Amino acid sequence: MTLPPPLALTMGEPAGIGGEIAARAWAALRESGPAFLFLGDVALLPGIPTRTVTEPAEAAGLFREALPVLPLPLAAPVRPGRPDARNAPPVIAAIERAVALALEGRVGGVVTNPIQKSVLTAAGFRHPGHTEFLAALAPGDGPPVMLLTAAGLRAVPVTIHQSLRSAIESLTVERIVAIGRATAAGLRQDFGIAAPRLALAGLNPHAGEDGTMGTEDRDIVAPAVAALRAWGIDARGPYPADTLFTPQARAGYDAALGMYHDQALIPVKTLDMHGGVNVTLGLSVVRTSPDHGTALDIAGQDRADPGSLIAALRLAAELAAHRQRRECP
Repeated sequence: MTLPPPLALTMGEPAGIGGEIAARAWAALRESGPAFLFLGDVALLPGIPTRTVTEPAEAAGLFREALPVLPLPLAAPVRPGRPDARNAPPVIAAIERAVALALEGRVGGVVTNPIQKSVLTAAGFRHPGHTEFLAALAPGDGPPVMLLTAAGLRAVPVTIHQSLRSAIESLTVERIVAIGRATAAGLRQDFGIAAPRLALAGLNPHAGEDGTMGTEDRDIVAPAVAALRAWGIDARGPYPADTLFTPQARAGYDAALGMYHDQALIPVKTLDMHGGVNVTLGLSVVRTSPDHGTALDIAGQDRADPGSLIAALRLAAELAAHRQRRECP
């Protein structure tokens, strides 16, 4: 039987917990899979057997015995919790190499360990974050969309890494419609949901209560819902955000759209802080990531929980399988 292509896992910030959780994820998945290879410096992988490979195809056959590593040596010694900008180039190179392998079909998808954006920026990195960099490397047909998922909930923030004041000012009908359409397309392509149901949260308390608590929901969100429905998408709302994430409400939609970052992310992290996964929809490759940061404060202390990375690897394999089935009916 032909084995599916392995996943590519990037090393992330070397001074963080990426290497630790990669090692623990391999120990947890070595028997069941999915198989993955680590793109980075082998010195970051403590206490497990590793095997250097030159081709991803080698990874699946030896995954049970050792973690396959496509080596990208670091430029400076690693001190846990203390990032060094000299190591930024190989961190960036790991992302670029992983995406290139996915575009060539040599890996099934890309799973990214967390990066320390301030360190990369100091070394000349010109992208706001992972998502924007990946969108430049592997653009799809629409805008890239950040989707967070845990415990059966999928949530998408319409505005992401900006102040709340800036998020409100940038909220437009056109933006909501673009994110909604890209979300529906991603749910079809990557999650295999034929007719996605979207629920849109209101921006204001009680979804504005007919304009008495702010007019944005009446003038921006509601017209966006109507426009999405005109595109043939089952979109509903705006709903009061304080009741949108109850178990009863979650049963009625496939993804919720929050109008700003925390509105979408707080419910996901509350439901499962250690099992949440960040998915980028709208790329030409599959990409997932743990839903946490570099954890510099606990790096090197043998305390890192690999649960979110394990979930990200498993989900990446599922999404890759959905894409393959769509391409080869």
